[in-house]
Amino acid sequence: MLAIRLTRMGTKKKPFYRVVVAEKRSKRDGKFVEIVGHYNPCSNPTQIVINQERVQHWIGCGAQPTDTVRSLIRKNAAAQPPVVAAVVEVAAVEAAAEAEAAA
Repeated sequence: MLAIRLTRMGTKKKPFYRVVVAEKRSKRDGKFVEIVGHYNPCSNPTQIVINQERVQHWIGCGAQPTDTVRSLIRKNAAAQPPVVAAVVEVAAVEAAAEAEAAA
């Protein structure tokens, strides 16, 4: 079974963490399948970078995020503004293509 969890990196007293997809039984800092983000609690403000697309892909494949990673995913999703402009541009391009095809 796969888990989305944190692996500790950095030096003594200055940790940062990678968000990884790994086998649930493997060691905390052992082998992993993919790095999907990182988390630096020591920076001010705290830095959270998570690839939401890859996380959703792995959750769809059956990976279970740990409680800590689940809260980081929620914080990261709340911090990112929704991408609405790209959807509007695609709709405008499709409308223009239909107008050209009709003419």
